[in-house]
Amino acid sequence: MLPWLLYPIRDFVPGFSVFRYITFRAAMAAAFAFALSLLFGPLVIRTLRRLKMGQHIREEGPQHHQGKAGTPTMGGILILLVTTLSTLLWCDLKSVPIWVCLVSLIGFGAVGAYDDTKKLLKKNNEGLRSWQKMAWLTAIALLVAFLIHDFGLRGQLTSQLSVPFFKKFQPDVGYFLLPWIVFVMVGTSNAVNLTDGLDGLATGGMIIVAFTFGILAYVAGNAKIATYLVVPFVAGGADLSIFMSAMAGACLGFLWFNAHPAEVFMGDTGALGLGGALATAALIIKQELLLSIAGGLFVIECVSVILQIGSFKLRAGKRIFRMAPFHHHMELGGLHENKVVMRLWITAVVCSVLALASLKLR
Repeated sequence: MLPWLLYPIRDFVPGFSVFRYITFRAAMAAAFAFALSLLFGPLVIRTLRRLKMGQHIREEGPQHHQGKAGTPTMGGILILLVTTLSTLLWCDLKSVPIWVCLVSLIGFGAVGAYDDTKKLLKKNNEGLRSWQKMAWLTAIALLVAFLIHDFGLRGQLTSQLSVPFFKKFQPDVGYFLLPWIVFVMVGTSNAVNLTDGLDGLATGGMIIVAFTFGILAYVAGNAKIATYLVVPFVAGGADLSIFMSAMAGACLGFLWFNAHPAEVFMGDTGALGLGGALATAALIIKQELLLSIAGGLFVIECVSVILQIGSFKLRAGKRIFRMAPFHHHMELGGLHENKVVMRLWITAVVCSVLALASLKLR
């Protein structure tokens, strides 16, 4: 919106030509989102407390987490609103990829908000049933999948996948593109949700991955750079760097309040919304397989839960980990919560660096 309003007066006001550059607008979107999060964070926290939106802590979790009971949750509303506002202010409003990502962000976030609300009203940790949540997420993911396909947002050869570390190996999923999109979106959103179990863990991880995909989106949307690095060129993909920067900035501001000891939790509202939007951006620029590397933190957490459940059912109650997700396994191994969070953030940084390095390691 702001580029549309301010760029035309570049001939009268020196310096306003910068509004044409995506890199400038991405940086401003991040800064603006960060500032808005800091500005409205206290108001959101006070409102959630007044509405008695306090988190219920499961008894089967680590005992020292019981002290967090009553901490306001559903703080993800702040992230979603700030990301949306900052994106709309600094993006090209004609960009279809931006609108599709916003549909994903708000749609998945709405499912999370409904789930959080049910948990709070029942005063326990039982919200939507698993199949109900999956049904809603699948329905929204199908809508996004049809939008990506019908608008041709993945560029030419839309059903081909870009495989990390390989230049020419690009398998074509054909008619399975729609279910593939649904799988990636639902899987990513749930992986981020499972990661959101320690103060600041998912928020910090999302900052790192969102920043990484901001870079990848810019690369995919720049024909010269995409050709040089032999990655799929996606027209309009660079606009998503603004969206991802806004998301990173909003999460950075939220981390101010979510860091240990947390004053507010994002809840399913934030975790599902952020995960769905991240997956959507990755799918549009054809880097969803690279997301499994850049988002290695989320993959580790999700896989640990799958392995734990599988082992418990197939091995007569035997467990692989002390507790799942993996961050609880580390806690019960004697590490302080802050130490666990910092080490997993470091893991996220390493995974993101490896993902970026894969653009040349081909």
